Amino acid sequence: MEQSGDCLILFVRAPVLGKVKTRLAATIGDKNALMVYELLLKHTHRISAGLNCTKYVYYANEISQYDLWDNGNFHKAVQKGNDLGDRMLNAFQTAFHDGFERVMIIGSDCYKLDTGLIQKGFELLLQDDAVIGPAEDGGYYLLGLRKMAPEIFKEKSWSTDTVFSDTISDLEKGGLSYRLLPTLPDVDEAADLERSNISLSDNAAFPYTP
Repeated sequence: MEQSGDCLILFVRAPVLGKVKTRLAATIGDKNALMVYELLLKHTHRISAGLNCTKYVYYANEISQYDLWDNGNFHKAVQKGNDLGDRMLNAFQTAFHDGFERVMIIGSDCYKLDTGLIQKGFELLLQDDAVIGPAEDGGYYLLGLRKMAPEIFKEKSWSTDTVFSDTISDLEKGGLSYRLLPTLPDVDEAADLERSNISLSDNAAFPYTP
């Protein structure tokens, strides 16, 4: 894979029954939650595969060699750290150490995220130090940096509604310029399915095979 100045990091989990979307599963059951997560993974693959940047898939546990993240297009690694902040910090530090000029991270929870928004994020990083896509639940679905800012990954109550506001506060305290992308819903609970236009009863909602 040819390296560009842009690096996209994708944080994912292996789609294992009972191990993904546990808050969602509490309402709709493990099988339906797994089906939703597989849809989200396929969507994330579809919107990222054609991007003109270097892409790294970071698995929560062990690397899967034979999955939809084709080895010819995606580098693969394992997340390292005690919490989500540590894991993101380590991934960003690795990318900047490897010489990338603009580094962005997304997860696999946002069905409304599209290729154009990711491209817009990289464009904004040509002028600003950071770009962030706020999630409706108070977190964020996308974070991009053009220089390292370790403080934004520390002392956060992850998976709460203060993550986005605390991150913005850290950016401002550090004197970093930033731009915002549109606010979008993550898919974590049953109510998020309707906001994301995902219907479990509609087989057409699961059309994509990479």
